[in-house]
Amino acid sequence: MTENSTNVLFLCTGNSARSIIAEAILAKHGKGRYQAFSAGSFPKGEVHPYAIELLKTMGYESDGCRSKSWDEFSGPGAPKMDLIITVCDSASNEVCPIWPGQPIAAHWGIADPAAAEGTIPGRRSAFMDAFRILADRVSALVKLPIEALDRSSLQGQLDEIGQISSDAT
Repeated sequence: MTENSTNVLFLCTGNSARSIIAEAILAKHGKGRYQAFSAGSFPKGEVHPYAIELLKTMGYESDGCRSKSWDEFSGPGAPKMDLIITVCDSASNEVCPIWPGQPIAAHWGIADPAAAEGTIPGRRSAFMDAFRILADRVSALVKLPIEALDRSSLQGQLDEIGQISSDAT
């Protein structure tokens, strides 16, 4: 892992909701042990307003959240990533850049709340569902004795965490 902290990049296609939410949760709960980042393969260019609203309501930092390309994290001068976690099915099936240092990759796919249709309360509920699942998964990550795990064991633990649903809590 990176000296002093573990760098984690959450990837999604649009980088407007799920990956932004995961980044904010890990930034708060992993402070000191983890550095959280997010990006998208085809970023929307803006963070979904319901994601910002939810983060503020739940007491998470939302200032500075922005939709950005994964290219920011694959070029020269980018922070070295230790873990790459995809949070949507689209990004898990895409060909990712070559990440320096061969970070461990895991898939934590969940439904895209930004694609939810229907009433405003129903759409906000989709964001809350995504938040709960991501919060549970990030909580499990933060509890891992990551420094004591070898690469294979860590990969297995990350894969298991990706199976956690909000019903498991």
